[in-house]
Amino acid sequence: MSEFSLVDRIICAASEAWKDDGEVLATGIGIVPRLAASLSMLSNNPDLMMTDSEAWLVREPVPIGPRNGYEPRREGWMGFTRIFDNVWSGKRHAMVGPTQVDRFGQANISMIGSDYHKPKSMMLGVRGFPGNSISHANSFFVPNHSTKVFVAGEVDMVASVGYNPARLARGWSLDDIDVRLIFTNLAVLDFGGPDRQVRLRAVHPGVTPAQVQEATGFALHIPADVPETAAPTESQLALLARLDPHNLRASVLS
Repeated sequence: MSEFSLVDRIICAASEAWKDDGEVLATGIGIVPRLAASLSMLSNNPDLMMTDSEAWLVREPVPIGPRNGYEPRREGWMGFTRIFDNVWSGKRHAMVGPTQVDRFGQANISMIGSDYHKPKSMMLGVRGFPGNSISHANSFFVPNHSTKVFVAGEVDMVASVGYNPARLARGWSLDDIDVRLIFTNLAVLDFGGPDRQVRLRAVHPGVTPAQVQEATGFALHIPADVPETAAPTESQLALLARLDPHNLRASVLS
């Protein structure tokens, strides 16, 4: 098999997030999520929809980085109005990069610190996280798995809903929440443990379940047998070379 990097392995694993979604809009925020969604569209879910990151649905994923003459194969207009209609319909699965995640799957991209009036760090605000998290499926990519990201207690600012009974909106149940998968530089996780506890699904080569737990601020559900994340196939690596011709993904974990 051709040589490949850890980020290649993660992207190929993350592409499985959309495998059984059928015809939904895939939104990948950041290099790894976008490449994972693109790879899914070209391999395991040809019904997946993607945009050119501007205002058009495309027939094939647009390569990242300078286009060097590449012209997107546009299929139809997908402006803000249609995006919001899509979000509210639930026909979307986004993969985003939170700054903090807690045991409930609540995410934070807004601020760090316990005092809203005097935060230690200000970031993006909540952006689209509230509406996205109550409307459609969401998964996460975290490039640096640590207790600073996977925090003990709640995140400093709840920007998106998770499986926290204390914060459910009136009339909602935990079954209305759809936080699916977490991909990190150490492992793959989901919410398949008892009472939706975060579960360790797979570890990357050279990583032990104990190391993943040590880097996580809350208790994980760790099955007796945790497999190793699958290696990329030759066809997946060929598609990645086509989708990322400038190898921008090489900088993600550095």
